[in-house]
Amino acid sequence: MNHTTTILTELRGFMNRESLNISQLSRMAGLNSGTVSSMINGRKVMSVEQLDRLTALMGLAEGYLYEEYFKEYLTEASPNWRRIRPFLYRCAEVGKLSCIQQTVDFLMDNLMYSSPLFEVAEDFFRSNKREAAALLYEVIAESEQKQHSERLAVCQYRLFMIRQGTDQEQNYQAAIQFEPFVERLDEVEQLDALKDLANTYRALRRWDKVEKTIKILEHKAKIYYFSEHQQRVETPKNTNKPLFYYLAYTYLLHANIYGLRGDYEQALRYIHFCADLSWVKEDDQETQHWKTLFLDWAQANTLMFRLFSGDIGVLPEYVDYVAPRKDEIILSLINIMEVANRYDINVDDIIQRFEEDIKSISIQPTAIGVYSQQMILDRTSRLLNEFASYYLHKREYEEGFKYLIDSLEICAKINNKTCIIKCVGLYELYRAYASPETILTYKNFINEVYEDEKKMDNIPLAK
Repeated sequence: MNHTTTILTELRGFMNRESLNISQLSRMAGLNSGTVSSMINGRKVMSVEQLDRLTALMGLAEGYLYEEYFKEYLTEASPNWRRIRPFLYRCAEVGKLSCIQQTVDFLMDNLMYSSPLFEVAEDFFRSNKREAAALLYEVIAESEQKQHSERLAVCQYRLFMIRQGTDQEQNYQAAIQFEPFVERLDEVEQLDALKDLANTYRALRRWDKVEKTIKILEHKAKIYYFSEHQQRVETPKNTNKPLFYYLAYTYLLHANIYGLRGDYEQALRYIHFCADLSWVKEDDQETQHWKTLFLDWAQANTLMFRLFSGDIGVLPEYVDYVAPRKDEIILSLINIMEVANRYDINVDDIIQRFEEDIKSISIQPTAIGVYSQQMILDRTSRLLNEFASYYLHKREYEEGFKYLIDSLEICAKINNKTCIIKCVGLYELYRAYASPETILTYKNFINEVYEDEKKMDNIPLAK
């Protein structure tokens, strides 16, 4: 073995500049002098851990020599997985994604590496190194796309979860790309996958997709939960939530769908199913936690559906009930403002009561409780739009247009075209009352949205 390499050249240059011999260098790096001598003389391949020690000693940034390390030590005819595996982990830790890409592209010429790379990808995913995991999942999925394997389905599931962000169009594309792979997953993992799909479609307000997804989830959850096999198993395998959750959750979403259709009788019927959890067999702490949450959601939704059906007398009770529940505050305020706008009710006192919450929501919408940032941003834009409608209708135009512009800004940020159209429609309805400053701000913002849309239209589609 004779490595006359850039890394060794760099190391020898450092030794010459610092007037160090091998023994001194080894001691400073905390390495065995015989090992360092063998590496410098090309008789031994250094590990990535040894490279890191020497890199730090030379005062270079972490991962500075990783590109050279890959070229000089890892591209052998018979790749050494014992060297490659720790290299991938270190690349993920220091953010050298290009080195990970090079390495997996090189390895996947041989499909025998698909399995060990998948295990590394799963480790990355669990430790929240999502970008590094995505690189591995993409390469593995590409190599196995004709094999219809469960591993391919898991890769697509993980990629779907990783790709969830604030751009609603990208989230939708990720969801429909993953959807055909659900049935190939393990039957337990299908429950989580369907729940995650339903949540994505719910955040996108694609209720047709939500309904289709939760019908499948309801069917599978009933079979799995009430099967004789499960009666003999104390805890379900690998589900992220207690097993009963998946069935109860479908009842909650069914209620939402019927509520949106204005069928409040059916909505309340499903809310009753959601509240009656006497069929749940487990009694552990986590199950009790989720049962309490479902009972809370059921009570809040019962009051909400009564409000939307025109029973305005329950508004004070609804407000008192939701006030301390900060995780639900955005949705609760949306419901209050929708009712106020639908039935022309003055809710200034309620707005004043939640003034600090509204300021907090407007300044920095972030993930809350079980809700992702995507869902919070969508709900925040809807809430601001409802405020805009409320104040414009009251002829408080300055306040109304302020909320409208704020809503439009978030709609554009998350690429929610439906929300943008709603904002534009509301602006056109009241544009005669807009100040010159509002008109200019609105015009500039719409021009930015239009230019961004043109740029997106000019991006070539992948073939």
